[in-house]
Amino acid sequence: MKIAVTSQNFRTITPHAGKTLRFLVYEATEGGEPVEVDRLDLPKELSMHEFHADGPHPLDAVDVIIAGSFGEGFATRIATRGIVAVATDLTDPIEAVKEYLARLQSGGEPPAGTACGCGHGHGHAHQHAHAHGDRHGQAHGSGHTGLRRGYRVLGAEISEGEKSNE
Repeated sequence: MKIAVTSQNFRTITPHAGKTLRFLVYEATEGGEPVEVDRLDLPKELSMHEFHADGPHPLDAVDVIIAGSFGEGFATRIATRGIVAVATDLTDPIEAVKEYLARLQSGGEPPAGTACGCGHGHGHAHQHAHAHGDRHGQAHGSGHTGLRRGYRVLGAEISEGEKSNE
């Protein structure tokens, strides 16, 4: 499994996946340690915010993208390409990849989510169930909770009682 992590500085996880140009790419095997296998440094026109073509994209080579935050448009575009998007509050790329893999292996991945519907244009993360069976939670990068019950972000648990501030 190939996992890309948003990292504008190639050291820490960064938000705004749709505008991210740099990604660390890890290869992960079941039970093994993730290994960095590539670094993508894309031109601006290949950021998912700018890229609206149906043709091939360098991120098509990965199975999962882990980011600090992303919007619904990013999540939708990535899902149509068969890529799972995951939000995290962790800043260390390798730790986020390990946590994602641990949740997959334990069967404890977050539940499938839907858009929060808050109507703002800030960085949400919305993940959806996919045909290959992966399920991932929902995160909000705006500073308000806006999360629906039962959603989780890698590195943080969100209580059932947490509700939207809107």
